[in-house]
Amino acid sequence: MKMKKIARYAPKVGALALLLTTLTVFNTSVASAAVSDIKVNEVESNGGSPGDWVELYNSGSAPVDISGLKFLDNDNTHTQYSIPASTTLAAGAFYTIEEAAFGFGLGSADSARLFATDGTTLLDSYSWTAHASTTYGRCPDGSGSFATTAASTKTAANNCGASATTTTTSTTTTLVPGLTWPGDAAVQTVDVANTFSSNLSGLDYEGSGTATPGVLWATRNGPGAMFRMVYNGANWVPDTTNDWGSGKLLRYTDGTGDVDAEGVTMGGTASTDGLYVSAERNNSANTVSRNSVLRYDVSAAGSTLTATNEWNLTADLPVNTANTGLETISWIPDSYLTAQGFLDESTGSTYNPANYANHGAGLFVVGVEATGKLYVYALDTVGGGFTRIATITSGFVGVMGTEFDQDLNNLWVVCDDGCAGRSAVFNVDAVTKKFTITNMYERPASMPNINNEGFAIAAATECVNNRKPAFWSDDANTAGYSLRSGNVPCSNTVLPTPVVPEFPLGALSAAAVTLLALGALWVLRRRKSAVAA
Repeated sequence: MKMKKIARYAPKVGALALLLTTLTVFNTSVASAAVSDIKVNEVESNGGSPGDWVELYNSGSAPVDISGLKFLDNDNTHTQYSIPASTTLAAGAFYTIEEAAFGFGLGSADSARLFATDGTTLLDSYSWTAHASTTYGRCPDGSGSFATTAASTKTAANNCGASATTTTTSTTTTLVPGLTWPGDAAVQTVDVANTFSSNLSGLDYEGSGTATPGVLWATRNGPGAMFRMVYNGANWVPDTTNDWGSGKLLRYTDGTGDVDAEGVTMGGTASTDGLYVSAERNNSANTVSRNSVLRYDVSAAGSTLTATNEWNLTADLPVNTANTGLETISWIPDSYLTAQGFLDESTGSTYNPANYANHGAGLFVVGVEATGKLYVYALDTVGGGFTRIATITSGFVGVMGTEFDQDLNNLWVVCDDGCAGRSAVFNVDAVTKKFTITNMYERPASMPNINNEGFAIAAATECVNNRKPAFWSDDANTAGYSLRSGNVPCSNTVLPTPVVPEFPLGALSAAAVTLLALGALWVLRRRKSAVAA
């Protein structure tokens, strides 16, 4: 009888052993996979603050216990530095190891090596042959190749913009290499030849709400005008209805002037929210800077549009020449900014829309060509005032176009042929709560290096095979064409096939795994007691 009971429970005991073994295997394998997500991300080898340092980055999607991981340079006679116990690195977070902790300096030709807790298994490394003028960093963080960064960004996303070595117009601009364009390589012209002789600048896209193409709003900077572009099945052409056929000339609020219209954005999710134009001067007085944002009601009749509002930002911006001012403008919804805890630099606290009366439902980001910087403003549509909320360094020598993708919450920043047509994506950083570069991209492979000044992205309703249209406007009308179209992905990332069970055991602590095992043992014992009774 006793032997029968033992035999009867052998399968259950075996099941418990299998469960414990499975838990151990899963937890070990996931932990190993998680540790592999920790990357050497940025290196300061030339006397940073307070000394040399190495930054680690968690490129995975879950926190990782990095306790006991070892750091060493290329000299095996140095003592390995061990990361302190109970150190966890959150997903997408940074961890800096300082020279004062690891106890040796980093040379002009050296390495940064990260080892597993055994001190011999190499997890990641980077070697260099000379000090960087700034730092060496992965572009983008965690996955890209190392390059000389534009500026040191300890414990923050790497600055992968233009190199800081750019100095004079007689030398070529040196840029950190970007990632391959995330959409398809193919780009094609999409306007009828010589519709615009030149000067097409800003773009913004208004979706139809369906898969049918919507409206492409475009601005010309001289003579200043707004165009309502529609798709005819082959190309984007000026709308011929309601006096839009030749575009509508733009005037200041008093009905005079020739607005040097560079950028354009809807002040919300539709053109009924108003079209906002960034202008760097009045072409009728083209030697004087007049960095303004102007609002237009595009439902107004006639071939001329008079601004309903003007916010003259000239005194609030760095001094620039008359033709190197406000190049671009984009609207960013409050819903995104508040969800991210965006930092209001004017108050030093989290952005609160209630602090800015009559500003609508979002903020406006404008780009200045001369500084390569972006400035975020709250605009009072009733009182006419404005408040600068934040300043963003693009890393480019000049900012020519911006676009906020409201489907994916990405702020695109575009440079022209002065930066080889590169683009960058910015997001609000989880730590600093500021807009920080996430990725920088080369232009599409088939795109010539031309004077693109405008950039727009279609709505998600037009996605096909994870691609949606993107548009560029060429101020120089290269080869007789001013509009080109390609595409961008409809999703930010494509996740790999999971290698762990549906229940994420790897995300559990060792204590939690132990409790699960003890719980399973308790269940089996209860069953045993019930059968014995």
